Amino acid sequence: MKNKKSFEQKQLNQMNSKVKDVSSPDDTSLLVFYFEFFRIGLFTFGGGYAMLPMLMKEVVDKYKWVTEEELLNYFAISQSTPGIIAVNTATFIGTKYRGIRGAIAATLGVISPCWIIITIIARFLDLVKDNDMVESAFIGIRIVVVALILHSVLKMGKKVVKSLFDLFLFVFGFLLVATKWLTPVYVIFIGALIGLIVFSVKEVKTNGLS
Repeated sequence: MKNKKSFEQKQLNQMNSKVKDVSSPDDTSLLVFYFEFFRIGLFTFGGGYAMLPMLMKEVVDKYKWVTEEELLNYFAISQSTPGIIAVNTATFIGTKYRGIRGAIAATLGVISPCWIIITIIARFLDLVKDNDMVESAFIGIRIVVVALILHSVLKMGKKVVKSLFDLFLFVFGFLLVATKWLTPVYVIFIGALIGLIVFSVKEVKTNGLS
């Protein structure tokens, strides 16, 4: 009997240790939040969509602060609200996981690298603006940023384009923006309106059949 209790206690301790290894709102400090978003902001070039692969790896896969679907929703909301996508997304993630304090920590973390780098560049801009090496470096950065954005588009597309209607809406929105018929803000609102109409029709059909 004693050996059985000892064995059960050992198993319980192992289960508790495994649970402690998983990140939760209680065991993730605000400093971890700040420095993780600082690192993401430091290596993000080309805007919010370029940071999506890094957010997927760190925020979704590593820390599990949000799910992949939630992250894509935050990007969609950030695109349709005033402000920078990267900052808005960081604020949403921080709010969801640690409330107001998490939002402040994540937001400060993602904007701090930009503020520091811009301050330094502004101070020495006249010294490097005509430097061929600096210009060549930025050419390389711009090319890589395009690849990062394309990766984000393909990854998001696999998650949200699931039917012919979704594909039609995707092409329709792309053409409206590409041909400059409407600004992105209006296209986003049109997409939201169509989504609400489709949802309402499905609800009516479901309730009518039940």
